[in-house]
Amino acid sequence: MALIIILIKAGLSLDLGDLRRVGRPAVLMSFLPASFEILAYILFAPMLLGITRLEAAVMGAVLGAVSPAVVVPRMVRLMEEGRGTREGVPQLILAGASCDDVFVIVLFSAFTGMAQGGSVNLAEFVGIPVSICTGILLGLAVGWLLCRFFDLAWNRGLPVRGSMKVLIVLGISFLLVAAEGWLEGILPLSGLLAVMAMACALRLWGVSSVTDRLSEKFGKLWIAAEVLLFVLVGAAVDIRYTLQAGAAAVVMILLALCVRAVGVLLALAGTRLDWKERLFCVIAYLPKATVQAAIGSVPLAMGLPCGALVLSVAVLAILITAPLGAIGIDSTCRRLLRPAD
Repeated sequence: MALIIILIKAGLSLDLGDLRRVGRPAVLMSFLPASFEILAYILFAPMLLGITRLEAAVMGAVLGAVSPAVVVPRMVRLMEEGRGTREGVPQLILAGASCDDVFVIVLFSAFTGMAQGGSVNLAEFVGIPVSICTGILLGLAVGWLLCRFFDLAWNRGLPVRGSMKVLIVLGISFLLVAAEGWLEGILPLSGLLAVMAMACALRLWGVSSVTDRLSEKFGKLWIAAEVLLFVLVGAAVDIRYTLQAGAAAVVMILLALCVRAVGVLLALAGTRLDWKERLFCVIAYLPKATVQAAIGSVPLAMGLPCGALVLSVAVLAILITAPLGAIGIDSTCRRLLRPAD
C-alpha cells in the first residue's frame, strides 16, 4: 500500500516532457547498474565467500535491486523543489529505479530455477521488456479512462470530490497490482509501473488544478505510509543473520557497490550531466531495502545450500546501504544539484 501511494505521488509529480528529454540514459539505468553489480558477485563472491558461481549469481540477483522505498520519495521531493529538474536528474533516477526491480526479479527467478536443477527459460528474459511495456500501456489507458470519467461526472452535475478521487485512484491501483498476479503465465505485466503510468496519465490529460490537489492529498497520505513501509521493512530484517555474514561479506558488498557505480557512470556516458550530477546518480543508486527484505529469505526457504548466507548478506546490505544512500542523497543534493532558475 505504501509503495503504491508513493508511486502515485511520483507519477503525479513527474513531468513527462523532462522524462522524454532524458531518454536513453533512463533505459540504461534500468538494467546496466544492476547487471554490473550481479556480475561483481559472480566474479568475486566465490573467492570471498566460498560459494559456487551459480550461488553467487543468486546472491547478486537478490542484492542487485535499488530500493524504491528509499529512492522514490526523495526524487519526488527534489522534483517538487525543482532541484536538478532542468537536467532531468530526479526524473532519470525515478524512471530507472522503477524498472530496475522488474529486471532484477526476473533474473532472480531464472537463477533460483537453475540452482534447483532446472533450466533457464528464455521467455522470462523476453518478458522483461514486455512487462515494462504492457505495464506502461495499461497504466496510460486506465489513467485516460479515469480522466474521462471525472470529466463526465463533472459535466453531468455529479462532481467527484477530492477524497473520493483518492479512494477511486487507490482502489484501481490495487487492481492493477493484483492484475500482475492474475495474468502470470499469460501476459507479463509490471503492476507497479502500471500504477505510476496511470498517475502520469492523470497529470498529462487531467485538469491541472485537480491533479495538483490529488498530488497534495497523496503527499499527506505518504507521511503515514512512509512510517508503515519502513517499519515493515525493518520487521522483515532478521538481525541475527547479520553476525553470520562476517567481514568478508562487508568487503563483498562494498566491492559490488563500486562495480555498480561503474555501471551507473557508463549508463550516463554521452549525457550533458556534469561530474557533480553523475556523482549524485551514483549515490542515489546505492540503497537496498525493499526488494532485499522481500526476496532475501526465498533461497533459504527453497532449501538452497547458500540460502542462509544469501539472507545474511541481504540483511547486512540493508543495514549498510539504506542509511548510507538515504543520508547521502539528503546531504549532497543541495551541493551536487542545481536549483531551478
